[in-house]
Order: sequence, then C-alpha cells, then structure tokens
Amino acid sequence: MSPILAGVLQLLALIAALALAYRPLGDYMARVYSSEKHYKPEKWIYKAIGANPAAEMRWPAYLRAVLAFSAVSVLFLYGLQRAQGILPGSLGFSAIDPDQAFNTAASFVANTNWQSYYGEQAMGHVVQTGGLAVQNFVSAAVGMAVAVALVRGFARSRTGELGNFWADMVRGVVRILLPISVIGAIVLVACGAIQNFSGIHEVGQFMGGSQQWNGGAVASQEVIKELGTNGGGYFNANSAHPFENPTPFSNLFEIFLILVIPFALTRTFGRMVGNLRQGYAILATMATIWIGFTALMMWTEFAHHGPAFDIAGGAMEGKETRYGIGASAIFSVATTLTSTGAVNSFHSSYTGLGGGIQLLGMQLGEIAPGGVGSGLYGMLIMAIIAVFIAGLMVGRTPEYLGKKIGTREIKFAACYILITPALVLGFTAAAMALDTPANSMTNTGAHGFSEILYAYTSGANNNGSAFAGLNADTQWFNSTIGIAMLLGRFLPMVFVLALAGSLAEQKPVPETAGTLRTDKPLYTGLLVGTILIVTGLTYFPALALGPLAEGLAS
Repeated sequence: MSPILAGVLQLLALIAALALAYRPLGDYMARVYSSEKHYKPEKWIYKAIGANPAAEMRWPAYLRAVLAFSAVSVLFLYGLQRAQGILPGSLGFSAIDPDQAFNTAASFVANTNWQSYYGEQAMGHVVQTGGLAVQNFVSAAVGMAVAVALVRGFARSRTGELGNFWADMVRGVVRILLPISVIGAIVLVACGAIQNFSGIHEVGQFMGGSQQWNGGAVASQEVIKELGTNGGGYFNANSAHPFENPTPFSNLFEIFLILVIPFALTRTFGRMVGNLRQGYAILATMATIWIGFTALMMWTEFAHHGPAFDIAGGAMEGKETRYGIGASAIFSVATTLTSTGAVNSFHSSYTGLGGGIQLLGMQLGEIAPGGVGSGLYGMLIMAIIAVFIAGLMVGRTPEYLGKKIGTREIKFAACYILITPALVLGFTAAAMALDTPANSMTNTGAHGFSEILYAYTSGANNNGSAFAGLNADTQWFNSTIGIAMLLGRFLPMVFVLALAGSLAEQKPVPETAGTLRTDKPLYTGLLVGTILIVTGLTYFPALALGPLAEGLAS
C-alpha cells in the first residue's frame, strides 16, 4: 500500500469514528449541562468548596468565579513545583526555578500546556499527577463551562442569568471528561502505553553510556491531555514517544480523542438552542476548514520536490517511521486547529509551507474544531461577525438565533478577535527587536523568525505546541510566554461572558422573510470566507516574512 493511500484511509477511518460518536456524545453533553440533578460525588465537591450549585449567576459573577478558580489554580501549581524537592515521589528532582514554575503553572491552568522543560528530567510523580494531570481536567472543564454559558445566552431571553459556573465545571469533569478518560486510558494501556509509579531505570548502552528512563502514570495523563485538548507530554518527545503513543492504532485513537468533544459540542449547541440545523451549520464550517487544511498539509509533505524527499517518499525528517507522513500530517493539523499542542512529529522539520499551515491553523483562533469549549465559543464569535458583515451588505440589522447583533454585541465580538493578534504580533516584534531573545534562535532568516512567531502564536492561542529549534527556557520567554498564555486565555473569556449576558437579556426577535438563514450552505460559505479573510488580513505580513518566504525559496 502506498503511503498516500494509507494516509487517506486513516483520514476516512477517523471521519467515520467521529461521525459515529457525534450524535450520542453531543446529546449526552446537552443533557449533562441541562440537568437539574446533582450526583452524590458532585454534592461532596460542592460542600467541600462551599458552592451552591442551584444559584444562578449573571455574567459578572460567572466571570469572577472563573478568574478566582483559575488564580487559585495558578498559585497552587506554582507552589507545588517550588516545593518539589521535599515532596515524596520526586524521583530526586529539585524544585523548579521560579520563572519556569510560573510559566508551567500559567501554561497548564490556561489549557495551553506549553513546556520549556524536559518532562522526564524535571517533574516527579506528585507534580505530574497531583498538579499537571489535575489541571488537564479542570482547565478543560472551565473552557466547556464558558462555552455553555454563551450557548445559554443565545437560548435564554429577558434574563441575565447564565447558569452556575461551579456546577458546570464539576459536571464537565465528573460526567464527561473522567468517564471517557478511564475508558481511553484502558485502551492506551492495551496498546502498550505505560501506567505505573516506578522510579528511574538505566537501560542499555547508548554511545558509550547508559540511557535512563523513568516510569509514570503516562496512559491516564496521555488520554486527558488529548481529550481535554491540553497537550503537555510526560516526555519531551511528547506523542512521538513510544511510552505515550506506541502504535499506529494508538496514534489514530489519540487524534480521535483530540477532535471528538470539540466536534460533538456543535450538536450540544444545536440541542440547547432548540435548532439542530444551527449546530450542523457550525459543524460544516469546522469540518470544511479541518478537511481542507489536512488535505493541504498532506499535499505539501508528500509532494515536496528534491532528491532526498523522493528517496524517502516525502518529507520524513522529524517524523516517526511508525506513523509516516500521512498520520503525522493528520495529527499535526488536528493539534494546531485545536488548542491541544501535542505533537507526534517535530513541526520545525516540516516543509516551509507545512509550517505555514500549522501557524495559520492556530492563528484562525483554533476554531476548526478548536479546543474543548474554546473552539465553540470562538466559532460563535466569528458567526456573529459574519452575520454583521451580511447585515452591512444588505442594509439590515443583523440577527443571529433570534437575537439582534447591535453596537454593544459587535464591540464585544471585535474586542475578542483583536486580543490574540495584539499579543502575538506585539510580543514577536519585541523579541525580534531585542538581542537576548533573538539569541535563543537556532536558525536564522525566515525559519528563525518562524520559531519566534510560532512560540507566541502557540502561547497566546493556548495551543502549547513548539516549533523546536528555539531555546525557550530563558527568563524572557518563560515570563513573556507565560503572560501571553494567561492574557490569551482569560481576556477573551471576559468578552465572551459579557456577550452572553447581553444576549440573554434580549427578548427574541421574530423571524421574517428578510432574516438571514444561518442554517444554510450559503451562510456556511460566508462564515468560512469571513474566518479566512479576517485571519489573512491580520497575519499575512508576518506569515510572508516567515513560512511563506521559506516555502517559496525552497
């Protein structure tokens, strides 16, 4: 079987698996977030934290709960890393340096999971399982809770109440993420992923010396890092490491985990607003972009010309022979079009245009299908922008799902889409202008610029994958990327929740003959075009200096 055919068949199998899970999972999540019943374990949690799950919150209260919980999480994870040297199960590792501890705490709480350290050489069992793995669950649940709050803003009328953050977050963990993770971890262990609390072992000989490997609860952390679109790996090689991702089947299964909740949330959205066709329209938009990007990535990696590429059957540098180009390309697009950041190949080794596809996928806002929760609310923001543009073209007040999109709503949406580009381009410009950050680049020219651009794009968009080649373990990058991750995660949530509150207060607008049908293919095409044009106008100059210049020169 040719490598190209193998890649296409894997893509088709992945689409089939996602299609089978779409309806049951989407409907189940809608029931979870609409239920008034609280399970016993959930009641214990509410009692422990002193929360009343039945109390409805307006958007300022909901936002305060999100920020307070996240701030406490950052402080807890920072303290845990600083105390690692005296903790049991530390494997002999010392406390994490202050700047790196801040970066890592910000990273995992912001659902970014950017890592400027070697996981197997820095973090012991307690930090990995009691700190990082816990944040993989709760940070994902926070994103889902904010998305559900926005959906309620569309579904409700004449009220500013958006639900209860504590109930939404706890349910997301207990009823959705935890059950799927248990099943997924069993699948990964069956495939060969490790799950233990063993110490450091010396194995074999390598270039005159022995190799050292430490064990860990890898399978359980691997499954939630993918399912929650987190991305932080137990090992530096991430999902290219055989302990994390042993076989081609486990590789395809992990891609499925990355995509299944973000895609299924469109069904949840349609069910909660009482119009499944609206969910299908958002799904079609996400799927169109995802399939298009995957096809482009496979083409750039398989078709790149040159004797070395022809002999290797394509651009195999930096890719695992267990997976090949096809599976690596699918994984790469899945992880950069979501906020996952896991990698099964090294993105710096992709062709120039391939690196550009990875960058553009994150710069779209990671909305196709995006992170758990963040992908849905990011796409709904773009849906509002598209409706506004359509309204300008026909001279009609824009409406979406029976709600008028007025000056207030469009200001919230505009602020949302401007935050991330400002962080990415501002920090990239500062890093390139200063001597110290630029000295961290392994490469010069267009590829070196791409390293810096990729780092801040990944951080501000809460992706977490790295381009490689950049020494990011410095005070400058640990601090600035940490700030970019926190601002890139929580500032957009301010405007999402403010928008949700504004929509919930409105009374429904009756549909007329002049109402734009947002559940039709025409609107889906408009939405895809809006996303690509807005992103292109924002990032094209930076992309032209980096991956486009490299790709056209090769």
